Amino acid sequence: MFKHFHPAYIFLLFTIFLSCNKKNGNDESAGKPAGLKAGLVFDIGGRGDKSFNDAAYKGLEKAKQELGIDFEVIDPGDGSDRESALRKLASKKEIGIVFGVGFIFTDDINNIAKEFPDKKFACIDYSVNPAKQIPSNISAIEFKEEEGSFLVGALAALITKTNSVGFIGGMESSLIRKFESGYIQGVKYINPDCKVLSGYVSVTPDGFKNPGKAKEIALSQYSNGADIIYHASGLSGLGLFEAARESNKLSIGVDMDQFKEAPGFVLTSMVKVVDEAVFQTIKEFKENKFTGGIKTFGLKDKGVDFVYDSNNMKLIPADVKSKLDEIRNKIISGAITIKTE
Repeated sequence: MFKHFHPAYIFLLFTIFLSCNKKNGNDESAGKPAGLKAGLVFDIGGRGDKSFNDAAYKGLEKAKQELGIDFEVIDPGDGSDRESALRKLASKKEIGIVFGVGFIFTDDINNIAKEFPDKKFACIDYSVNPAKQIPSNISAIEFKEEEGSFLVGALAALITKTNSVGFIGGMESSLIRKFESGYIQGVKYINPDCKVLSGYVSVTPDGFKNPGKAKEIALSQYSNGADIIYHASGLSGLGLFEAARESNKLSIGVDMDQFKEAPGFVLTSMVKVVDEAVFQTIKEFKENKFTGGIKTFGLKDKGVDFVYDSNNMKLIPADVKSKLDEIRNKIISGAITIKTE
């Protein structure tokens, strides 16, 4: 039937036929469901804080590797563009779930979740207000930081040689006070007479990205007798590690294992499984098992703990480790209750 047509014309028709066939479903990319990409907005300090934000990013990488879920991230810098960053990600058709990393996202993510009811959202360290209802498309993820902090407080009291330890918080807020309170209670559980020096970098979110100020506070606490300092200050904590090296004293990291920041000067780290929380939330989303509401991770859920491995075994004697294991079990069983106020 094509004998009267020029060969070039026949080739053109054949190419158009193949193109139409792909559009009708033979193309490998056709038919893939939209909205299977994750979006995430970093907290103050951004990626590279060696702490909270990096832990969240690790969860995204695991989801990509094990679940095949791609992702997009935004670092809002000083944090003033949180809401617009969340909206930008939620507006994209290919993104089905959006994370806000940090308690300061709570109000913003509530607003955006209502604006995009068909999208799913998750907030790490969501600040729960009993008087306000959480939108059904938000997974409000919180941790029992006070439990992990109690353990490292007990550790500090068992290890200190000066009977004085320290604490540095990033932003003075209800969340960071949970770290401080749990830590002090752990110290006092072991030794009621042990002194605890506390300081905060700021009353604003900038407290999570000021290593210089944290270093000043740490040097002051060391000079006033503390020989171990625990921090909950995000990127600012890098200043503590500098001070620990300069003062030849010990520090305690937070969120992730921070031993590499000052090898030999980091007694342990109070870890939060932010990476696993991000990964599991994405997994539930992919499997259509996402549910809104509060999700809490504590010692019982292996959501918080302290690091004990080959890096710090020389700093933590076996009998001290055994004592801490006993305390962990008592917290899980309820034999030890920790106040959060």
